[in-house]
Amino acid sequence: MRRLLAAAELVAALFLLAIALLTSGNVVLRDVFSYQIPDWYDGARMLLGIALFWGVALATYYGSHICVDALWEHLDTGGRRQLDIVATVCTLAFLVPLAWMVWVKVAGTGTQGTMDLRMPLWIFYSVASVGTTVAVMLAIARIVLLWRGETDRLRPPALDDQAEATHVA
Repeated sequence: MRRLLAAAELVAALFLLAIALLTSGNVVLRDVFSYQIPDWYDGARMLLGIALFWGVALATYYGSHICVDALWEHLDTGGRRQLDIVATVCTLAFLVPLAWMVWVKVAGTGTQGTMDLRMPLWIFYSVASVGTTVAVMLAIARIVLLWRGETDRLRPPALDDQAEATHVA
């Protein structure tokens, strides 16, 4: 599981880096040399979609998405776990059709391409679709871990490191 999470974090981070490099590279080239990277805008949009879908996978597993804990804070440990299970099942109920429809979109792109370089869009959509599929898998894994009461395995590794550093000191 840790390998899948690390891979998802790496994919999301690499695509965010690619967006930053593409955008800043285009700005420098445009301002300094009056040249624009072909398809930089379409490319940045596609890369952003990929990064978002992979980020949704991570946020779903870690339960770190933006939420209001007004009810959750007033529950005991068992109630919190039950509410987390219900919330994750609801998230899964939305992720499954989303993943399905993104794969349908991949199948329907045909020969569509980007404006300048005519790069096939199905490549970008496929990588994003894998991200939605990983989100579904991680939501199921989260439900199973919550059901078993193994909530400590749902923390991001950075929080584990901070907890160990605090505990040792």
